[in-house]
Amino acid sequence: MKVLMFGWEFPPHISGGLGTACYGLLKGMAQYNHEIIFVVPKLWGDEDLLADFVSASDVQIDYREKKFKEIWEQLTYLEVSSFLVPYLGPEEFAKYSDASIHDRTDVAESIFANKFSFSGKYGIDLIMEVSRYALVAGQIAKNKEHDIIHAHDWLSFPAGIAAKKVSGKPLIVHVHATEFDRSGEHVNQKVYEIEKSGMEAADKIIAVSNLTKKIIVEKYGIPAEKVNVIHNAVLDVSITQNNARKNVPEKIVTFLGRITFQKGPEYFIEAANKVLQRDNNVRFVMAGSGDLLNRMIDRVAELRIATKFHFTGFLKGNDVDQMFAISDVYVMPSVSEPFGISPLEAVRHNTPVIISKQSGVSEVLNNALKIDFWDIDAMADSIFALLHYKGINQMFRHLGTEELKRLKWEHVAEKIFNLYHQTINN
Repeated sequence: MKVLMFGWEFPPHISGGLGTACYGLLKGMAQYNHEIIFVVPKLWGDEDLLADFVSASDVQIDYREKKFKEIWEQLTYLEVSSFLVPYLGPEEFAKYSDASIHDRTDVAESIFANKFSFSGKYGIDLIMEVSRYALVAGQIAKNKEHDIIHAHDWLSFPAGIAAKKVSGKPLIVHVHATEFDRSGEHVNQKVYEIEKSGMEAADKIIAVSNLTKKIIVEKYGIPAEKVNVIHNAVLDVSITQNNARKNVPEKIVTFLGRITFQKGPEYFIEAANKVLQRDNNVRFVMAGSGDLLNRMIDRVAELRIATKFHFTGFLKGNDVDQMFAISDVYVMPSVSEPFGISPLEAVRHNTPVIISKQSGVSEVLNNALKIDFWDIDAMADSIFALLHYKGINQMFRHLGTEELKRLKWEHVAEKIFNLYHQTINN
């Protein structure tokens, strides 16, 4: 089987969980005898090439063909002054201008260059890049033989739709997060429309949790039978040996993720304040970046706990491993988390975790303390218990590590290949 897969980022150049999930999935798929063509906007040259990688920036487009003109006419082109970067990007842009459907006659010739150079990042021209990426996807689908198309998240949905239009092969869209997860009820209408069009065009949809499936069915009007829940996993399930050393005598409690509405950083800070009122021998770490960072720094100062609170900025690679290794407790208080791989990574480092009930990972990780994201008293009590009651701490360390052994990416890959076969046969 030959799979044409569209992503937006890949380690080590990532801004969040999507690239990590794609890496894990390709690692799992490598255990099977199938050919994966993985397309990203731009390759940096230091990726772990687990598949036949294609950089969209290197693809020549024969745009004057009728099919490519039709693809462009169906894409929404935005004159973007600023834009709320969704899902992964830490930057926040304010507003965007009105959209209009453009055909070949009213778009500048430069739009249709023979080759596009993608930044591969999340900038003010993100929607432009998404549209161009879709145009390139059509050319790739024409050039590369494949049996099925797999697109990850809304950034790649238009690419998947364009590829399907050119080749006629079935399309799987993989929903790692929705606009309702990122923005609550105040959704960006344009992103919502792109997500909905991708889900409607798909032959099958993969949701990373039952929580996500519920949103897809209720908010996007997609039939439940079209949505297949396949949970994420963790890379190396063995206990990681790490030489990282704490340079402080206190216990360390960590929040690691984008500092945005979705991740609930303000609840972590309020819970930290309650813990410090009971035990001053604790340090709290907020690792990440995002649009709420300055507000969180101000709140820590207002509570007068700055001497016990650290902001590290965005971490990746070995820095993430070291952070988990020196942490005594990891907390993920997400308001809405489609899945959440980071608690599994924490458990892999033998660190007990506290997760919100509003997360997809709570569906597969049983041996963790689970709280409502808004219940800061329960969060503070859970942190205090894991720090002070050795029996509870050791129990969650042991059971969590054992539980990871069944959460492998090769198991995820097997389920996805089975879905491919079912989709092709139907």
